[in-house]
Amino acid sequence: MHRNARQQKILEIITTMEIDTQEELCSELNKLNFNVTQATISRDIKELKLYKISGATKKYKYACLESDDDSVRGKMKTLFRECVQTINFANNLIVIKTLRGNGSTAGMFVDSLQLKEVIGSVAGDDTLLIVVDSNDNTQIIAERLKEYISNAKQIIR
Repeated sequence: MHRNARQQKILEIITTMEIDTQEELCSELNKLNFNVTQATISRDIKELKLYKISGATKKYKYACLESDDDSVRGKMKTLFRECVQTINFANNLIVIKTLRGNGSTAGMFVDSLQLKEVIGSVAGDDTLLIVVDSNDNTQIIAERLKEYISNAKQIIR
């Protein structure tokens, strides 16, 4: 099946069901005769700008970043503030530890900031690694990210 049809079905699934994992989403699509792998689902999640939020029946569920308006940006800022546990840096690297399943959520927020000093980032399940263009800019970027975190539990070294 074509990518557009599959991605449309993903959006339909996540609005009607609480889907917690890529494997669960893959399983639901396979039930609907979309022959997909976890790698395909991972790419689709990135392209669709899906992120995880708290679920009603499950701990987390996928949701869609529907637009670039200020209200969505505000929600992303809130998600970032709530999911980040620590921010540490060394040389030109920043490591952000998040609650389980929220590494990509933090990454989407940081990417949305379009910081010119950020060369790129890699998100895992509970970690976001940010590569900064120079050692000098690393602390500046870390401090800027800290501004989005108002909880006293956040740590920056």
